[in-house]
Amino acid sequence: MTLNTRTLPIDESPSGAAARTDHLYLVVAGGKPGGGARWSLADIDSIEIGRGQVRSVRKQGGALRVDCPDPYMSSSHLRFERERAHWVVADAGSRNGILVDGAKQDRAIVTDRDVVEAGRSFFMLRQDEIAGPAELLATADPLTTLDCELAARFDELRRIAQSDIPVLVGGPTGTGKERVARAIHILSRRKGELVPVNCAALPATLVESELFGHKKGAFSGAISDAPGLVVASSGGTLFLDEIGDLPAPAQAALLRVLEEHEVRPVGATSVTRVDLRVVAATHRDLDAMIEDEAFREDLIARLSGFELELPALAERRVDLGAMLAEITPDAAFAAATIRALLAYAWPRNVRELVRALERAAALAGGSEITPAHLPEEIATAKFTAPVVAPPDARREELVALLEKHKGNVSKVAQDLGRVRQQVQRWLKRYGLDPERYRT
Repeated sequence: MTLNTRTLPIDESPSGAAARTDHLYLVVAGGKPGGGARWSLADIDSIEIGRGQVRSVRKQGGALRVDCPDPYMSSSHLRFERERAHWVVADAGSRNGILVDGAKQDRAIVTDRDVVEAGRSFFMLRQDEIAGPAELLATADPLTTLDCELAARFDELRRIAQSDIPVLVGGPTGTGKERVARAIHILSRRKGELVPVNCAALPATLVESELFGHKKGAFSGAISDAPGLVVASSGGTLFLDEIGDLPAPAQAALLRVLEEHEVRPVGATSVTRVDLRVVAATHRDLDAMIEDEAFREDLIARLSGFELELPALAERRVDLGAMLAEITPDAAFAAATIRALLAYAWPRNVRELVRALERAAALAGGSEITPAHLPEEIATAKFTAPVVAPPDARREELVALLEKHKGNVSKVAQDLGRVRQQVQRWLKRYGLDPERYRT
């Protein structure tokens, strides 16, 4: 068999960088929702995969055997072999072969984030900065992910959720920020309600009265007292979605509420004490807004007790099986359908996936979901198009400077011309730990 070199091998970690660990991801098993899994490949040099009940066996000599519940796979279907700085996948004599990024292959170099298809099961090999446990099965928990780096942040968030520390959730529109806020509220065990507020939808002239309440006669149309959304959330969780759209006067008023834990309704002469826990979310770059004087830095300092950046859906393809289980738990998918879902770039993220799958399930009417049931732009997606969002320039710059200064945050801030507190916020947002770069 000829080795296909259609792509470059995975680069070795640069000198001074944090160590990276290889992981094997089972994204979808047998064309069924759920069934995803992840295996650490530390000390593993070869992987044999075939049909069987879900299990893995680590053998002597750095070998791993993975059984996958897929009737379309052979008992011994494919092998991965480590060759110096990269992995090679090879057909192990299966009856229907393997595909890499949708193209039939006998043997090929597999790069980070390539998709390997066998039967109706889909695998990925990735290098992650954080090592995961030897084996992990996917679940539908909103704060569970197969992605090693995001999983580490979710583990921290679970502990943070049980406190009153404010949380700031960033990420592109449609990545599930409100879902995370609801999970935080449930884990907090606070007795009050989760009160969601879309700051972008509040009328500019009524923002403060909507948030902080008003007294009867405070303005035209105020025909009765209203407590406001902040008071309504007392004892529970106030979820401020699209916080970047909050007008400047309301930012100042919100800052005072967060500092004093009391609210003065519009037109009132006295204040109301509140038991407040805030989760805020935005798709905007708040630090850039600070530089443009469009957002208060002292307000961010109050909101960002813990920061989480949710990645775009194209960066979370390893979680597709769990997402299918949540959206269409009883559906069955043709291999070409899963292939299209993994190849598509999802510019509108999870929100777009939900709409596409709901439509597909309705059209399929209980039968297998095929590409014909998907919107045309998704059904015709190919792996030749970029499926991963471009790397974040700011994160790359931070990593480079952390390596240069061996984790010294003050020197990183000096090189960037920023105050140390702002750099610390960026590090929290991107899940970068300076300790990992200190040698």
